[in-house]
Amino acid sequence: MRMRTANTAFLCFIALLAFAGCYSFTGASVPSHLKTIAIPLADDQSGFGEAGLREKFTTTLTDLFISDNSLEVADRSASDSILETVILPIRDEILSVGAGAQGSEQVNKRRINMSVKVIFQDMKMRKKVYEKTFSNYGDYDSGGGFAQRQLGLEEAMKKISEDILLETVSGW
Repeated sequence: MRMRTANTAFLCFIALLAFAGCYSFTGASVPSHLKTIAIPLADDQSGFGEAGLREKFTTTLTDLFISDNSLEVADRSASDSILETVILPIRDEILSVGAGAQGSEQVNKRRINMSVKVIFQDMKMRKKVYEKTFSNYGDYDSGGGFAQRQLGLEEAMKKISEDILLETVSGW
């Protein structure tokens, strides 16, 4: 009887391992009827005053989808789905302050907070899959001037693009 219980427990354990190996915690993949995605130029409502911001963000997002390869990026007129984006107001804020010369305070780090409203539509089924606002940030050293600020902005764009990709391809 003891051997039978041990065998049953062992078989249950093997079945549990097999099930765990097949289950994904990231959500289901893109439905099979969606093969392509259009990513039109983002609408810039940020008021940030960054030349080419909408182009930079759209390129960052598109490149990420191309490298992921879950959906083929295609022209709007020929795609199964469309991902429309609106860049919302961007904030450039003080993150940390330290001691400066002669006992004054000096800003050491800054943070760019960025939000993007996204509408993802299934054009085959003619339905909105999701409408959501994604927010993320990029930090930079304040002493580095414009170049450092650009790095903070690029980091924020990359993080938001990754969040959008993840929601789009695995949020099913």
